[in-house]
Amino acid sequence: MMRYFLRIYGDPVLKRKCEPVDEIDDEMKSISEKMFEIMYANDGIGLAAPQIGVLKRIIVVEVEGKSLTLINPEIIWQSDETEITEEGCLSFPGIFTEVERAKRTRVKYITIDNEEKVVEGEGLSARVFQHEIDHLNGILFIDRISVAKREMLKGELEALKRQYRKRKYVL
Repeated sequence: MMRYFLRIYGDPVLKRKCEPVDEIDDEMKSISEKMFEIMYANDGIGLAAPQIGVLKRIIVVEVEGKSLTLINPEIIWQSDETEITEEGCLSFPGIFTEVERAKRTRVKYITIDNEEKVVEGEGLSARVFQHEIDHLNGILFIDRISVAKREMLKGELEALKRQYRKRKYVL
């Protein structure tokens, strides 16, 4: 049985593009449950499968009082209107920075019960959808900030990489 754990910055799995889910079986349901467990244990509101080492297109979110598993999510529309808001990531503990994202989104996905649905998000929920779908494409929130901002975070990012290197052999 695979052991799932939260991956932190420095782990190369976070930069890899995920494969679509072809079949929603008991394993996918188990992965979804584990993702929620890890997300809640770390006080998160979203988590993508690569953040636990699974290279499949699955995200879980807790938005507007709803817990959703989105399989093969795809942004089918986003507003031209954007907003800049502070963002963090469970794979970057303690690091927060302002990121510009679309204010509203529409996402098509498949539920854990194999139903195709569309969900709309505005504000925080739109931001969570964009952030987590980025993870599925190997894009991290620090990839969405300026070089100057990234330079300001350099020390913290290097500390996370060192932490990853120490941790990865002690699993």
